[in-house]
Amino acid sequence: MTSTDSSPAAARADRPRRGHPSRGAPLPLLVPALVGLAFLLLPLLALLVRAPWRSLPSELTSPEVWQALRLSLVTATLATAVSLALGVPLAWLLARTDFPGRALVRALVTLPLVLPPVVGGVALLLALGRNGVVGQWLDAWFGITLPFTTAGVVVAEAFVAMPFLVISVEGTLRAADPRFEEAATTLGASRFTAFRRVTLPLIAPGIAAGAVLAWARALGEFGATITFAGNFPGRTQTMPLAVYLALQNDPAAAIALSLVLLVVSVAVLAGLRDRWMTTS
Repeated sequence: MTSTDSSPAAARADRPRRGHPSRGAPLPLLVPALVGLAFLLLPLLALLVRAPWRSLPSELTSPEVWQALRLSLVTATLATAVSLALGVPLAWLLARTDFPGRALVRALVTLPLVLPPVVGGVALLLALGRNGVVGQWLDAWFGITLPFTTAGVVVAEAFVAMPFLVISVEGTLRAADPRFEEAATTLGASRFTAFRRVTLPLIAPGIAAGAVLAWARALGEFGATITFAGNFPGRTQTMPLAVYLALQNDPAAAIALSLVLLVVSVAVLAGLRDRWMTTS
């Protein structure tokens, strides 16, 4: 005599595992999916096909390209450092404190994600330019002029990159159990000590992921940089700006620089894959 197992566990076992695709796909979904995949991959494949592979080493070692590469790496790293110094406390403020208008502040913090970069550059000029709301006082009191300088590149890149860090760290903070911090404060630690000794180690992976995203975004920034800092070789001309300029005079150099940015983007996505993909 046999019996059929109708327990909830058996019923769950018969269902397809969550997060795993089914064996087949309906044609009305498969066709547009393949078209969308081709739409996204075709430009990247064209870049690889048309790349000057034989002359690539000489293109990448030319003085102009090396200047842009070095400047991009330095400014993107400095912009990431600024984002870490300011963005981590800001993310903690949004995740751990309750104050009037917090939702509005969060919306304003994430605004550079959707704001056209050129508009961001114009806003930076109006705020930090020589005649800007704050920039006029920086120039008069301290002799600091940010537009069209390397420091201006760092400011522009940090402006567009910091929201990526804030979002990543805030999400990690919200997922972390606040009871650990509360336990530390009950044992006599100040809130800053609890943050430094307890919270920071807990959210370190989120900070690292946000820093990598911010660095990659800063490395590829174009609109705000060219608007606020200009396009001066050796001083403000980063890789995206060099690609734009080289495309008019030296397409091979433009493709070579584009390949470098493509490799960096792929490396960032590969490094962060484990944070975006969940396993069941």
